[in-house]
Amino acid sequence: MGLQFVPEVTASMAVTNLDRSIDWYQQVLGFTLLYRANEIGWCEMSTHMPGVNVGLSENQSVPQGGGATNVWTVSDIEAGKAHLTAHGVQLDGDIQTIPELVRLLTFYDPDGNAMMLAQSLQG
Repeated sequence: MGLQFVPEVTASMAVTNLDRSIDWYQQVLGFTLLYRANEIGWCEMSTHMPGVNVGLSENQSVPQGGGATNVWTVSDIEAGKAHLTAHGVQLDGDIQTIPELVRLLTFYDPDGNAMMLAQSLQG
């Protein structure tokens, strides 16, 4: 018998300041704090997608490079870029287009965790 998955995933990321990061994820991405466990420097936040959460783990430093990149699909990447820019979010260049497939925009949280917005060009 294979693994018995439930429809839930938590993307865990390291941050250096839990208070600052909770505020950023709420204000910029609109996520909601589910719970916070101060004794272990951890919190989980719900996203706009049922069953998809973000876990933030407070660490002294956040290594850059490698690891997974969370890609958040949006219906209008231009509006997404404007929203991120209005919040002073660091972008990694401009929107990249892969013809007939997808448009992508890389951005960073306050600790340098890379994420992307994606807009499908299919369908």
